[in-house]
Amino acid sequence: MRIDFDPAALSRNEFYRLLTATVVPRPIAWVSTMSVDGTHNLAPHSFFTIASVAPPVVQFSSVGRKDTLRNVEATGQFVVNLAPEGLFGQINDTGTDFPHGVSEFEAAGIDTEPSLRVKPPRVAASPVALECEVHSTLGIGDSTVVFGRVVHAVVAQDVLVDGHPEISRLKPLSRLGKDEWGTVGEVREISRIRHADWRGPANDR
Repeated sequence: MRIDFDPAALSRNEFYRLLTATVVPRPIAWVSTMSVDGTHNLAPHSFFTIASVAPPVVQFSSVGRKDTLRNVEATGQFVVNLAPEGLFGQINDTGTDFPHGVSEFEAAGIDTEPSLRVKPPRVAASPVALECEVHSTLGIGDSTVVFGRVVHAVVAQDVLVDGHPEISRLKPLSRLGKDEWGTVGEVREISRIRHADWRGPANDR
């Protein structure tokens, strides 16, 4: 038996809780920006994915108008920092609704390092940073989707195996429902099947 949920019959928050509990796990874009007056901002955004490979474009959604979005619109630049397990508490700290103009880097005691191609700083302890210039933005309801062209990427040497980022070393966090967060846990591997090698559905093999 299934239970029906009608978005039109539920409040915005009720359906938000349903969506975020079922669209899981969600990778986290730990986005650093800089305001026009030079204040550094850092916030986690869990509506995040890749939009394009050529050109390389990533996207995240700002639910409501927050400092991240204001800074992105004003400066056209941001950095997506990977959110690793080891920085769990600090990542959560940067989700605090600090007053406008407060730097989450300073409030949460997070060290910065200079970016190479954009002005917003990177999170020094994050193993991956994607430096982005705004490609475009799209307003949808109460949210704004930000598309950023990746103009530079850096990866910590100690998470690379044969030149490729290794998931067991990256240890990225993800967001689930309610106040739940996820870790990678068990990793399973399976190769795509070419049509020439097709032997029927998996359950029949």
